[in-house]
Amino acid sequence: MPLPSLPRLEAPRRMLLDCSVMLDHQFGGVCGCCGALRPRYKRLVDNIFPEDPEDGLVKANMEKLTFYALSAPEKLDRIGAYLSERLSRDVARHRYGYVCIAMEALDQLLMACHCQSINLFVESFLTMVRKLLEADKPNLQILGTNSFVKFANIEEDTPSYHRSYDFFVSRFSEMCHSSFEDPDIRTKIRMAGIRGLQGVVRKTVNDELQANIWDPQHMDKIVPSLLFNLQQDEAAESQSPSPGVEKEKESPIELTERCFRELLGRAVYGNIKNAVKPVLMHLDNHSLWESKTFAVRCFKIIMYSIQSQHSHLVIQQLLGHLDANSKNSARVRAGIVEVLSEAAVIEASGSIGPTVLEVFNTLLKQLRLSVDYELSGYNDLSNLGTKVIKEHEERQLQESVIKTIGSFASTLPTYQRSEVMLFIMGKIPVPGMYPALGSANTGYEGSRMIQVMLLKSLFQVTVGFQSTNMLTALPTSFLDPLLSFTLMEDAEVRLLVLEILISLIDRHENRLKFSSISIISDISVLKLKVDKCSRQDNLFMKKNSQRLCRHIFLVCKEENSSQRHFESLFTLLALISMELANEEVVVDLIRLALALQDLANDEALPLFNRCAIHALSASYLNLICQLTTVPTFCQHVHEVIQARQKEVPFLLPEDVFIEKPSFPKLPESLEKMEGDVLFLQTKIAETLGGSGYNTERLATPYIPQLTDEDRLSKRKSIGDTVSLQLEMDQRHSPEREPKTPTEQITFETLKQAIVDSVSMEEQERERRRLVVERFQTAPFEEIAAHCGARASLLQSKLNQIFEITIRPPPSPSGTLSSAHGQAQSRSIPIYEMKFPDLCVY
Repeated sequence: MPLPSLPRLEAPRRMLLDCSVMLDHQFGGVCGCCGALRPRYKRLVDNIFPEDPEDGLVKANMEKLTFYALSAPEKLDRIGAYLSERLSRDVARHRYGYVCIAMEALDQLLMACHCQSINLFVESFLTMVRKLLEADKPNLQILGTNSFVKFANIEEDTPSYHRSYDFFVSRFSEMCHSSFEDPDIRTKIRMAGIRGLQGVVRKTVNDELQANIWDPQHMDKIVPSLLFNLQQDEAAESQSPSPGVEKEKESPIELTERCFRELLGRAVYGNIKNAVKPVLMHLDNHSLWESKTFAVRCFKIIMYSIQSQHSHLVIQQLLGHLDANSKNSARVRAGIVEVLSEAAVIEASGSIGPTVLEVFNTLLKQLRLSVDYELSGYNDLSNLGTKVIKEHEERQLQESVIKTIGSFASTLPTYQRSEVMLFIMGKIPVPGMYPALGSANTGYEGSRMIQVMLLKSLFQVTVGFQSTNMLTALPTSFLDPLLSFTLMEDAEVRLLVLEILISLIDRHENRLKFSSISIISDISVLKLKVDKCSRQDNLFMKKNSQRLCRHIFLVCKEENSSQRHFESLFTLLALISMELANEEVVVDLIRLALALQDLANDEALPLFNRCAIHALSASYLNLICQLTTVPTFCQHVHEVIQARQKEVPFLLPEDVFIEKPSFPKLPESLEKMEGDVLFLQTKIAETLGGSGYNTERLATPYIPQLTDEDRLSKRKSIGDTVSLQLEMDQRHSPEREPKTPTEQITFETLKQAIVDSVSMEEQERERRRLVVERFQTAPFEEIAAHCGARASLLQSKLNQIFEITIRPPPSPSGTLSSAHGQAQSRSIPIYEMKFPDLCVY
């Protein structure tokens, strides 16, 4: 019988192979009779699984599989697909031992194989990880997460154009919010979710071909998940950790913070907004601004983690969020402001960005709104029925805003801080110029409170301000309006102005050594820092010393001045003497102190003010005599002080400035002081004349100027006013015999001039008040008509002046011929004349 041909044997073999494949699908590939007919990669994969899953991965067979994958990289996708198929089957049959072995094999193959075909293998790997993450068992979720984290740490050589991580972002974020009953397992699941998000970020943040992880759809899931765990761990910090958590290498809060910092550290300029906005929304949704602690902690992490050149973007987003919450409760706004303050401290110097003034403008706007809310009682002035405001919360908010302004200013260089000072000064309602800055519902009290708040803000900006040139630190545009506030009746405003001046002038931190008024027997114990006055400081004092002295004198005249006012005045005089004084300034300050002594004899002043002025004058003369180191001057001052200690101790600071509100050491009345208890101007001039000081100037009594020298008006001094008055009297009285000025200017004349000046000042103040009241209450049409009439009158006067003073010369173009044949010159305006080109340049 002949043997069958080979083609006729192929059919049974093909049928046997198909049967083997069917058995392989049905029984996991363990078919002894058909195993030799299966593909090699499947046999190698099957061999890595032991009979008992507890024995673990067969390492020898795993090495064979790895060598085969490296030798034939085109088989990687089939190996991955087959492993994925086995894992899915084992998960469905709850054979979790084989699941762990399959994932271990996948991890080793992934770590060993870096070739162009790995992309297809990765797809199978991610499918298997997705299968584990979808399982209900926490152990499988953690196993899949660990494998994904290992994969995320691998740097792939070839790009992937179609891979998506949307599922993993959603699933890991969900795991971060796990609410599993067992607290230990719940913590493990949440930590696995955090590590998974960290892996997604690492895998996608630097790959331009991947989906942009910074898109809002991803950031709105990642950032809140991290913040949720930070918040939960913060609440559980006080509780003792469970034994399961103690076994972890790091706590959940450490892992979350590290992941959050890594995410922010990878953010570039265009991604900062998308990373910070979810933080703001999370704090809003969970009402975390009011407690402040967690919000401050979050933004400290942000400010320390992002690149320093991008920190101003975070500040801008916080400012925008503050504006968006302008009508929210004061506690919420205060929380945002507190975060701003802390962020400003962390921020690098000068990195607020190009919009420095916008920062302060926003804060000042919030300050103004808070004042309006406090006075009106509602947080929406257009609808007075919205929400009742608590005054103490608004006060806390105002203090927070002022503190934040100081925090921002401390990060600025000197030149920018000077611009901020001018900017804030421009916002303060100046008497007679911006009287009604407050809203219509708050009125005058609103303007006054805004003045106080803005001056407090200005003081915060000046704290720590160091400038070697006072001409730039205190320019005229800043000093003039600042000094104008010293003439206001509000005692709090005057005190703030004095504090601002002290802060600007003190460049060697001497102010704390003069915080209280006292008779210092030896100033060497204070260890004062005194430098020689520079040329710029001399120019500054030559220009402004008289104004400073005058305003110090006028502040002492105010009846509602308190002990703090006199202490600030003493500090200001002491700092001027050490920081800005040359011989001329010293002479002027001594004359001022003697003038204050004469002012204290004014019976119109309250008893406390008269004694306080005497004490201020004595304390300052005691200080300046030791600074000048003239023995005879010091001797005279000490003799007067000793005489006062024996006869009138209530004229010295130790008896005047006491802590009790009542003044038992003061007399019921104070007569005009005379004799040895007064400092004598002639004696002081005589003692200082021998040391080279200007005796003629020392012998001249100090007389303050008549009215305020600010941006509103420039007035003459009293001496000029008296001279002008006498000159006018001489012109109107020709029959009177001419006399020299020295014969007419007497003490009575000067005294009368001072009295007249006070009445004129009151009349001027009343006139300004009426003008302000008219502009506040009169209709717009009346104000417009009044201003238009004044403008027309001014224009007519100007036209008359031009007609008189500007007479154009005859035109060079020629003459006009009259009817009689005579030439007449024709004059045309200069702007119509035609000049040769050589004459025009």
